[in-house]
Amino acid sequence: MNNCVRGLGPALGWAAKLSKANMDARVSRYDVTPAQTHVLLYLQQHGGRVPQHELAEFLRVKPSTVNGVLDRMEEKGLVRRSVSGSDARRRLITLTEKGAEQQALFQQSFLDVEEAMVRGFTQEERETLCTLLDRVIQNLKEESET
Repeated sequence: MNNCVRGLGPALGWAAKLSKANMDARVSRYDVTPAQTHVLLYLQQHGGRVPQHELAEFLRVKPSTVNGVLDRMEEKGLVRRSVSGSDARRRLITLTEKGAEQQALFQQSFLDVEEAMVRGFTQEERETLCTLLDRVIQNLKEESET
């Protein structure tokens, strides 16, 4: 029996929409777009340097879209592009010092929103929620493969 008043799909969608709106509002004060925050976080989590094609895969967008995002980030001094030594056709994206500073500023905003999402939950409830959401994601991935 489904306990969600609106149904599970709409409840997950509404939660995702509210989460995104809260995060977008918080990071907008740092003069970065949501896509740029994802790039900065990904770079920070992967040692500060990744191939450009990896960013496109992570963001699930076309290479031309990543180019546009990176163009604006380069103009702001947040990242630097260079040619890969092993393959001149490949570009490496490197997090600059300014980009790392910006990332550190809005990282706390993300943590604050995540904390607001589970306010009043016990640690066990938080862990259960994550486990259940992981299962939902896995089930949907498997469904999309069939």
